[in-house]
Amino acid sequence: MTNTNNSPAKKSGGKRRLKKDSNGHTKRNVILSVIAAVILIPALVFMGAYIVVDVPEPEELVAPQVSQIYAADGETELARIVPPEGNRQMVAIDQVPDTVSNAVLAAEDREFYTNPGFSITGYARAALGVITGNPSAGGGSTITQQYVKKAVVGDERSLIRKAKELVYSAKMANEWSKDEVLEAYLNTVYFGRNAYGVQAAANAFFGKPVEELNASEGAVLAASIQRPSELDPWTNPSEAESRWSYVMDGMVDIGAITPEERAAATYPETTDPANNRAYTEATGTNGLIKNQVMAELSELGITEEDVQNRGLQVTTTIDANAQEGAVEAVNAQMEALTDNNRAAVVSIDPSNGAVRAYYGGEDATGWDYANAPIQTGSTFKIFGLAAALQQGIPLSQQYSSAPVTTGNVTIGNVNNSGCGTCSIKQALLHSYNTSFIRLQQDLEHGSQDTADMAHALGIAESLPSIPATLTENGETPYEGIILGQYESRPLDMASAMATIANVGVWHRPHFVSKVETLSGEVLYEFEDGEGERRVSEKVALNLLDAMGPIAAYSNGNALADGQVSASKTGTTQLGDTGANKDAWMLGASPQLATAVWVGTADNSPLYNTWGGNMYGSNSPASIWKATMDNALVNEPLETWDSAPALGYGNPPVPEYVWTPSPSTGGGGNTYEEAPVEEAPAEDPNIPAEQPAAPTEDTGAGGEDVEILPGVTIPGDLLGIG
Repeated sequence: MTNTNNSPAKKSGGKRRLKKDSNGHTKRNVILSVIAAVILIPALVFMGAYIVVDVPEPEELVAPQVSQIYAADGETELARIVPPEGNRQMVAIDQVPDTVSNAVLAAEDREFYTNPGFSITGYARAALGVITGNPSAGGGSTITQQYVKKAVVGDERSLIRKAKELVYSAKMANEWSKDEVLEAYLNTVYFGRNAYGVQAAANAFFGKPVEELNASEGAVLAASIQRPSELDPWTNPSEAESRWSYVMDGMVDIGAITPEERAAATYPETTDPANNRAYTEATGTNGLIKNQVMAELSELGITEEDVQNRGLQVTTTIDANAQEGAVEAVNAQMEALTDNNRAAVVSIDPSNGAVRAYYGGEDATGWDYANAPIQTGSTFKIFGLAAALQQGIPLSQQYSSAPVTTGNVTIGNVNNSGCGTCSIKQALLHSYNTSFIRLQQDLEHGSQDTADMAHALGIAESLPSIPATLTENGETPYEGIILGQYESRPLDMASAMATIANVGVWHRPHFVSKVETLSGEVLYEFEDGEGERRVSEKVALNLLDAMGPIAAYSNGNALADGQVSASKTGTTQLGDTGANKDAWMLGASPQLATAVWVGTADNSPLYNTWGGNMYGSNSPASIWKATMDNALVNEPLETWDSAPALGYGNPPVPEYVWTPSPSTGGGGNTYEEAPVEEAPAEDPNIPAEQPAAPTEDTGAGGEDVEILPGVTIPGDLLGIG
């Protein structure tokens, strides 16, 4: 009899049921483990990352934006500093019309104000795209995610980056207000046309600020966000308008506009992108002004990072009217010359060193002739004369104009002309080289005194290309210094002339008046100090007196409307070719000092408008007069005091002595007040000033004369030099 309880069938069946129960339990455990792995582990990782990650404050995430450079009026834009990322100008959320903000929400994130900062479904689609390598899988990122990707985690296509984006977005949504997120996004997102941020986009597409945009215009900008380069209405009008319609319909859906407003809306006209100048940095000589401003900002401790990120508003010293007049004056002369001619103009306010006009050339990124070292010709005679006046040599001092020998070289004047013996004041008017060589030989330290005086009045002691100016390898300069043998910049010549016009008080030349951030924080503001006295008032007034007749004598270039002036022309010759290469006019009124240079791009012969040799009294004097007349047209008439005696028969007057720098033999930065010995009463035996011998203005330049091997003394124009 079979034992049914122990039958193999039942045992077998029992075993099968046991095995089934065991397997089922095991599978359930596996499934639960997978669920835990898929859900709990990422959740724990997310929570850990959420706790650890530190979301920056809104003000810490500063996007690069455009800084603007203005003329002194604070309105005339001279240049922009555009960061590599492109054109951007930050605006506060309350400056953006609701219709514009809502258009962006309708285009990019209609649930922005209710979502937690991220979209799980969008994240899943994006992750799937990364895994499968399908970039078209989409993402559906929220505005918060888009901003985090742009400003915090980058746009690398990886799961790790997407995970970071999710964590940062969630935490940012909790720590920032929705308006802070939206403001940051609107100032960061790219709209096309090199415009980053809604303000730049408003100007790029419609030529007006964002505050003036309506709903239809806002929808144009919002429509471009999805594919900026492909949805410009000028290059893809049908698709751009289709996307615009989607945005406008979305604005109805979220209640931003009514169905009636939507029905009445038409696609607005946008500007031609070819005429879009929103991201132009600078044009013409304004680019050279920008370079000067940037260099000065660096000296003031305002870094490149500040300029790139903080949307600085830089107000310069440039007077818009004076600048326009200088450019027009140059253009008027250049039109009559060859394409190879170049010019430079610098005007400085003597009372504070502010650069009022600056022209260094037409190439915004090219060579700046106003900042270039150039031989100065006879304009440098004024520094030797100032040194002489400081040492008690009066303007009435008589000097021979006959040829003079120095070393083994004999120096003469053009066409052997001269005055016989005449005052140094008369010699300055006629620019006699020989008289000024003799004057310099009478100085206590000869040519070194000329160099020291030039440095004291404003000539730079060093330049990028010249470690020590006005010297021979740190030693005493050659005697040709007083005839303009050495190089100086038009900027420095204008500064020195401004010191003279300010009766001996120097102010640092500067371009920057005020720097503030877009939020109104003032980073720098120029404070007008008293300046530094570099030479006594009586020396400056005597020098101004000697320079007074020269403008009228130089082809009738006296200033208009009775404005007084003091000036000096100068010319240098091109080797032994008989042609000239540099021509100068340096002069000032009490209100403005201006230096003008005219030359060529390649140091080739310099000719005037009728084909003859160019001199300082030709185009330079014409540019100088036009620049000055334009700048002074509405200015009251001012004059300098009469030139006092240097001390003959008068009580001693303190002088200010330039202390040379021991390292270069040139000017230092120490100014010591020292008494000047009282000069004896005027000697009745000194002959009265002799009138200048009549000379013929031939229009020919002086001869180049070698003073030492390899060194030449520039010639100058007799009579109108």
